[in-house]
Amino acid sequence: MKGLRGVIGRVRGWRRGWHERSKLERIDLYTRVTLCSITWFFAVSWGLLPLGDALDEGPVAIALAGAFLAANIAQSVLSNRNVALAFDAYRGTAPFPPGRLRLPAMLQVLMTGLLVALAAVGGVQEEGLVLLVLDLPVAFGIPYVLLVPVRRFLLHSAAFAAAVLALLAAVGVPGGLLFGAFVSLVVVVLLVLVSARPSVWSLSVMWQAEEARDMQARLAVAEERLRFGRDMHDVLGRNLSVIALKSELAVELAQRGNPAAMDQMVEVQRIARASQQEVRDVVRGYREADLPTELMGAQGVLQAAGITCTVEGADGPAGIGAPAAVQAALGWVVRETATNVLRHGDPRHCWIRLARTRDAVVLEVENDGAGATRPLGGADGDDGGGSGLAGLRVRLGALGGSLSAGAVGDDLFRVTATVPLTARPDTNGRLAPSPEPSAAPSVLPEER
Repeated sequence: MKGLRGVIGRVRGWRRGWHERSKLERIDLYTRVTLCSITWFFAVSWGLLPLGDALDEGPVAIALAGAFLAANIAQSVLSNRNVALAFDAYRGTAPFPPGRLRLPAMLQVLMTGLLVALAAVGGVQEEGLVLLVLDLPVAFGIPYVLLVPVRRFLLHSAAFAAAVLALLAAVGVPGGLLFGAFVSLVVVVLLVLVSARPSVWSLSVMWQAEEARDMQARLAVAEERLRFGRDMHDVLGRNLSVIALKSELAVELAQRGNPAAMDQMVEVQRIARASQQEVRDVVRGYREADLPTELMGAQGVLQAAGITCTVEGADGPAGIGAPAAVQAALGWVVRETATNVLRHGDPRHCWIRLARTRDAVVLEVENDGAGATRPLGGADGDDGGGSGLAGLRVRLGALGGSLSAGAVGDDLFRVTATVPLTARPDTNGRLAPSPEPSAAPSVLPEER
């Protein structure tokens, strides 16, 4: 039972690891596994089946067949280990250690010699020899084709084919079999070339595009930080300079006993309070959510990250025509959900829809790619340890509104926010609903 549970646990771990990968990471893993599987497919089929003929040809043929099989298995193991390093070398992320090819090259020479020896002692039949030749360069060729230019690979393959055919001719293999061996070598070289090189090239292009989208998203965030920094500098720079000058003047006047020093300090106090209010205004403008601004910002940031964002209903009565308090509340929803789309799952499309009913405004934010990971906030009614959607529920609940979030099908995630048209700001400028008997508390907790 313990062994069975362990196997089930490992299977679940593999499944969970697969779902946690992005789509590009899944394609990367699939490509690597496919190339490694090709090696073993040839080794256990064309490289193994013909060796059965050696069992009837005496101990020498059996020994040669066993040695060929052992060398083939070792070559396949080394090939699988070198595929990942060859991937990285092709993409330019890490150099391939030159010494890693020495042992595979020696095994390739050994396998060629064993194949020629088997042909010399009659250890393989006519069709078996052609199949063994078909398997001969696969394990070594798959990583090697990723490490050298195509022209060099073809030249080296031609030289290898010429050497194999010359050795087979030297041990008396007839012309018909030599032609079959030649065709097998041409087919397998082209198969290795077209199966490995284009796949890794496509994967490399996709990784470069993914890195470019990540860079665009980081640049968008950096631009916003610079904008906020410029606003703060414009607000504080002049006032702090005036405060410094007036403070120096007040010190000099106080040292001389001039009563005007008191007037200068009063002016410093006034400017400091004005600066404090200006900073609050800048921060409030930065922190307060305005629906049209948040919609444009979310669309720009998502598109910079390579996510297609479609906004519907923002220019109609549901968007601009809604009361300011409702737009502010929905602006927070747009800001938080756009952040969740960027941070969770593997989205490629996002839809933001605004609709107005008789007594409320409904905002829907839907994205695909949610099957890999559970978005922040979890399903409806389950915060899953996150605070983003939970905070929105508290904020909208104080306005008499509601928020629901959950999966729609296997790959879509939808957040729906409903805010009544009667929501309005309280006397402190914060959002609150109109007084109703069943309304939630009208004052939100102070922002921190």
